[in-house]
Amino acid sequence: MSGTALTFTVHADGLSEEKTFTLTGAVIAGWTGRDKAALEKHIRELEELGVTRPASTPIYYRVAAARLTTSDRIECSGPHSSGEVEFMLLESDGRLYLGIGSDHTDRKVETYNITVSKQMCDKPVARDLWLLDDVLPHWDRLILRAHAVIDGARVLYQEGSVAAMLPPDEVLALYGAPLKDAAMFCGTLAAHGGIRPAERFEFEIEDPVLGRAIRHGYDVAVLPVVG
Repeated sequence: MSGTALTFTVHADGLSEEKTFTLTGAVIAGWTGRDKAALEKHIRELEELGVTRPASTPIYYRVAAARLTTSDRIECSGPHSSGEVEFMLLESDGRLYLGIGSDHTDRKVETYNITVSKQMCDKPVARDLWLLDDVLPHWDRLILRAHAVIDGARVLYQEGSVAAMLPPDEVLALYGAPLKDAAMFCGTLAAHGGIRPAERFEFEIEDPVLGRAIRHGYDVAVLPVVG
């Protein structure tokens, strides 16, 4: 079966090994917040950019698996895109893994078609995965964090507990279909200072219980729009 091959370092069963996964699907789960007040804040944040309020929450957008990349550089048409940190679930051979990615999105396109906007940009993901079962006992202790380099200055862009979003079992159950050989981004946090473009985006998930973190960063190259 054809698909997108991505190589990760998998940390599971007390071992770390490099493994290549062939993914045939990708899903972006939107508006997955547990806290309805915080969820409403993020919806208003996007409404300020002209993005239509979702018909239901959560909602699941399908994107091509080919949009997933472990590269440290992406190219976007025009200056209107930005990233946002999300925890990522990946299924392979009946096992679920936890990773992290950035739902980099074209915000101008998002104002008239969210599904199309999700397909416009590559989705950078970190090169490490944890076995999901290893973190479920202390799930709400995990921390998401992102920094952005804007006009040459590195600023804290997002930070908070994964407890702000629905837990993995609920996100998967509400999707209503098996996550087979696919990855799913599972929601994000409000941005400090609002959603805005950056020349570089860095993101991480921290596990303070087991004393480890997964990190990644990427530069954003802006391609000219000439017509």
